[in-house]
Amino acid sequence: MSRVWNFSAGPAALPLPVLERAQRELLDWNGSGASVMEQSHRGKRFIAMAQQVEADLRELMGIPAEYAVLFEQGGATQHFAQIPMNLAGEGDSADYIVTGHWSEKAASEGAPYVRVNVAATSKAENYLRMPARDTWQLNPNASYVHIATNETIHGVQFKQPPDVGNVPLVADMSSDILSAPVDVRRYGLIYAGAQKNIGPSGLVLIIIRRDILQRPTRPMAKIFRYIEHATHDSMLNTPNTWGWYLAGLTFQWLKDNGGLVAMDERNRQKSELLYATIDGSSGYYRNPIDPPVRSRMNVPFTLHDSALDAAFLQESEAAGLLALKGHKAIGGMRASLYNAVPLEAVQALVDFMRDFARRHG
Repeated sequence: MSRVWNFSAGPAALPLPVLERAQRELLDWNGSGASVMEQSHRGKRFIAMAQQVEADLRELMGIPAEYAVLFEQGGATQHFAQIPMNLAGEGDSADYIVTGHWSEKAASEGAPYVRVNVAATSKAENYLRMPARDTWQLNPNASYVHIATNETIHGVQFKQPPDVGNVPLVADMSSDILSAPVDVRRYGLIYAGAQKNIGPSGLVLIIIRRDILQRPTRPMAKIFRYIEHATHDSMLNTPNTWGWYLAGLTFQWLKDNGGLVAMDERNRQKSELLYATIDGSSGYYRNPIDPPVRSRMNVPFTLHDSALDAAFLQESEAAGLLALKGHKAIGGMRASLYNAVPLEAVQALVDFMRDFARRHG
């Protein structure tokens, strides 16, 4: 069996050592004689594992005690609605900074549950840059301010959290969580789908300040209340045991490889190599994003002639470079450079790009 270099935006590449360990333990996990997927989530083995997974994540991200950590079923999209359900009361408003497809969708999905104020947007500029901070129309009485720290489709990224005053900052970090150190105290709530930098799809991570959990909200079923999940250690209902286990293996892999400081440097090297290749191609390849906010995780680019797109995709896949087709919303190509994508993969990609340009003129 030969493995390809996987540039998929999600579900995305997982670290090879994580997959190999999961393979070894698939039938007999932790000496139990059964798979982790066959274990009771109420059993001592699984509870001990879940506690260790949370401890490892807290260590990696420096998560303070005043924050709860939830491992929930599903994905981040569900929480576009569940966040206003939990953080805003009837008639309350929330500010949204719209910088691409996913923050736009978050605002749209939140609208049935909170009065959405689009405080800033770069939509008129096709999301090629961030809206200037001095143009933001923030409401000091908003329930929260929502951002997507990295736009997976459009390839723009907040390199630092914006200052939003005393209003809690809520961040969708689905596509850049664990890619660099983060000051958790700058946020009221962080959430992330697992399928990019954490593990397999079907799991969502939530980090929430405990005082926010106490906010009075609207009537709703317990299953939708974050405080209920926190009270029950994310086991209000049967959790995604497989996803939780694989997330734990990924956290151990991160710790073994230098933690988030090392990932930050590794991701800087990968993205700089690819952007330098694009910018140095004399227009053969193009990335129109304002350079200061170019994403390190997702690099969209186009060829100088879109008639070459099909050949580029066919030949790149034949060369063992998987999932380079851009999102249908903007077309072109996209290379996702998550933690599990090594520098060797990016080197293989840029070598192919240079050779393709040489052969196709």
